[in-house]
Amino acid sequence: MTTDQPRAAVTPSTTGVLVLAGTPIGDLADAPPRLGAELERADVIAAEDTRRLRRLTQGLGVHTTGRVLSYFEGNESARTPELVEALESGKRVLLVTDAGMPSVSDPGYRLVAAAVTKDIKVTAVPGPSAVLTALALSGLPVDRFCFEGFLPRKAGERLGRLREVEGERRTLVYFEAPHRLDDTLAAMAEVFGGGRRAAVCRELTKTYEEVKRGALADLAVWAAEGVRGEITVVVEGAPAAAPGDVDDEELVRRVRVREEAGERRKEAIAAVAAEAGVPKRDVFDAVVAAKNAARNEA
Repeated sequence: MTTDQPRAAVTPSTTGVLVLAGTPIGDLADAPPRLGAELERADVIAAEDTRRLRRLTQGLGVHTTGRVLSYFEGNESARTPELVEALESGKRVLLVTDAGMPSVSDPGYRLVAAAVTKDIKVTAVPGPSAVLTALALSGLPVDRFCFEGFLPRKAGERLGRLREVEGERRTLVYFEAPHRLDDTLAAMAEVFGGGRRAAVCRELTKTYEEVKRGALADLAVWAAEGVRGEITVVVEGAPAAAPGDVDDEELVRRVRVREEAGERRKEAIAAVAAEAGVPKRDVFDAVVAAKNAARNEA
């Protein structure tokens, strides 16, 4: 004779779910199949631009019933607690930005971090990405790359940021505004060398999509004539340096740049040694010699 064992009670989750939804970067036909369903299912939709959200839902032919809130750079910090409160009350919150994946140079990081801190589930609807699309079209190595987002607007800060990665061997990806593109490419040519290969990807997946490939110096001249649209720049990584190619003065300068960016001297020396292909002791000795020389001059 068997007896039924009592089943453990299932306690439903009292918290909601945060859904990061990728949106088309140009062609609406690239929308992920799940996007429409998530838009209709959401209790709350946080949108970078509510007008673009309206055009998106109309284009997809979906009807939303959830509450729509604006969530952009200007109100991201203030609105995050409100969205976390909705998640804690069991709501399904959908986050969409103007194009691509939320939090990738777009609003979203603060909300994700806050949700993780509260142990709230975070999931995603993968979608188009300007970073990956540009990489694939660039014709440059894509096995290893790093995304640097937008460079600073001020010329001095922009040069400083570029110098931090001038020895980076991986392919570099940047976003840039069209009216700053010529200055940025000129700065890249100055820091990386005018002959470094790059690709400027403009209006990806849109009607006037264009990929301009060439040396940084040539691209800077081309961009000076004026470029429109949304821009992604892909830059070839630095070539491997042969031992002895980098002199002591350059080694010291690279260490100084890293220290000014916040790295401790020990880590800066190790990084510079690795990218220059020289022993750490050589970099250390060069730094000490430069410090002593400066002291003597004073």
